[in-house]
Amino acid sequence: MPPPRTGRGLLWLGLVLSSVCVALGSETQANSTTDALNVLLIIVDDLRPSLGCYGDKLVRSPNIDQLASHSLLFQNAFAQQAVCAPSRVSFLTGRRPDTTRLYDFNSYWRVHAGNFSTIPQYFKENGYVTMSVGKVFHPGISSNHTDDSPYSWSFPPYHPSSEKYENTKTCRGPDGELHANLLCPVDVLDVPEGTLPDKQSTEQAIQLLEKMKTSASPFFLAVGYHKPHIPFRYPKEFQKLYPLENITLAPDPEVPDGLPPVAYNPWMDIRQREDVQALNISVPYGPIPVDFQRKIRQSYFASVSYLDTQVGRLLSALDDLQLANSTIIAFTSDHGWALGEHGEWAKYSNFDVATHVPLIFYVPGRTASLPEAGEKLFPYLDPFDSASQLMEPGFYNVTHSALSLPVSGRQSMDLVELVSLFPTLAGLAGLQVPPRCPVPSFHVELCREGKNLLKHFRFRDLEEDPYLPGNPRELIAYSQYPRPSDIPQWNSDKPSLKDIKIMGYSIRTIDYRYTVWVGFNPDEFLANFSDIHAGELYFVDSDPLQDHNMYNDSQGGDLFQLLMP
Repeated sequence: MPPPRTGRGLLWLGLVLSSVCVALGSETQANSTTDALNVLLIIVDDLRPSLGCYGDKLVRSPNIDQLASHSLLFQNAFAQQAVCAPSRVSFLTGRRPDTTRLYDFNSYWRVHAGNFSTIPQYFKENGYVTMSVGKVFHPGISSNHTDDSPYSWSFPPYHPSSEKYENTKTCRGPDGELHANLLCPVDVLDVPEGTLPDKQSTEQAIQLLEKMKTSASPFFLAVGYHKPHIPFRYPKEFQKLYPLENITLAPDPEVPDGLPPVAYNPWMDIRQREDVQALNISVPYGPIPVDFQRKIRQSYFASVSYLDTQVGRLLSALDDLQLANSTIIAFTSDHGWALGEHGEWAKYSNFDVATHVPLIFYVPGRTASLPEAGEKLFPYLDPFDSASQLMEPGFYNVTHSALSLPVSGRQSMDLVELVSLFPTLAGLAGLQVPPRCPVPSFHVELCREGKNLLKHFRFRDLEEDPYLPGNPRELIAYSQYPRPSDIPQWNSDKPSLKDIKIMGYSIRTIDYRYTVWVGFNPDEFLANFSDIHAGELYFVDSDPLQDHNMYNDSQGGDLFQLLMP
């Protein structure tokens, strides 16, 4: 029976801490490495790289920027499917969606595809105490209603009690009444329980860190933050950081003329919100009125700054507990989110705005010098303080594979994928890196389909040869997205498996994004590359926003089949 997901509070924490003590006793025996590094994995929902450390001049994210200044930052990291459950299952198992066979929210990979190991499960089996706070796995069927317990976690995961109000009528509108709106800045004291989910997750994560400080076992703590996922429900004071007069529209707010209809997502989920319904927007293309577009972008950016404060408090606590010198920190998102680009307002596509994600690794003693006694690497920075603007976008205009950032951070321009998270975290922690998967690999419990990124952390080698020469074929990121029909319809964004008729497979290189939409059999999980419904080809240098489809001037799908993994 799944553990209850709400109303836990202090009772939940007491049970957890008791479970930790039991786990410490059993798992310490399994771990022979007394100086193993801990792992803090931070997963954010729907966060595109709209951050200062990625060159965004508007968004205030001083705490995440500060983390980047002591880390290795990947400028070109991509998710394998731009929707929550499939992406999370993919990178937490290290397998692509065609292997997990999860393209929707309605199956559990251990039953539906194979008994694949996960990142936390692997760490748990190697002597770590593994803990989950907030949205790590997508809740529901796709994680067996248990967040993959007991396989992945040493005790039942924590979910904040206030998350049950996220989609209810808690947004006070201009009429003074409560609504279920898309735009939902709130007075935290007025909302149910007087708190918000991400605040609760930060508090619980800090309490677990305090407990683990005295542990003889290393820990793996995954913290999943909800914002900036819709609805944009955040403390209203963060709106002040983004006056509407400073908010611009997307640089390409129109649906491109050459965009195949199958590639477009009609953003049906935001249409269900009361404030969007009141606009009476036509389906499927809209458009949304310009003034409301600005408000959506304002609330997204405000949600990011709110998220940044939670990350800042968590990392500051890690510092205060003197754990920063023994803890790897990985920061990423499950996928991006379109803010009006191509006339779209969601994820659900293969465009860069939907698949491009932040990916940042802090490794004590490797990406930054070990902090000295009394030194703080991650002091909390207030986004409302003008002095907290740590990163200057100019530091990121580089062409080398790796280059020094302010303080001690570095970055890589190479294309990487979220399926690389599993082998990279294992390697950084000193564990044996899982082997590459055979084809097929449904019968193999432990293997990985992503590259190991450890070569990027060999900074002495980089000083001698900063370009990291390698096989150009490796510098490819793959993504995919399912569709139920050739034209946008009510379930185009999130089709159930049985309704999938077309799969869009996409290749992203430094030079281009190439996508083909082909026939797909959901009963056999087979794509038919001889049944091409549409294609897209965008050249990055001349068309960075991916607005001018050159597919009809190319060789069609022939090149794509040659490049598929």
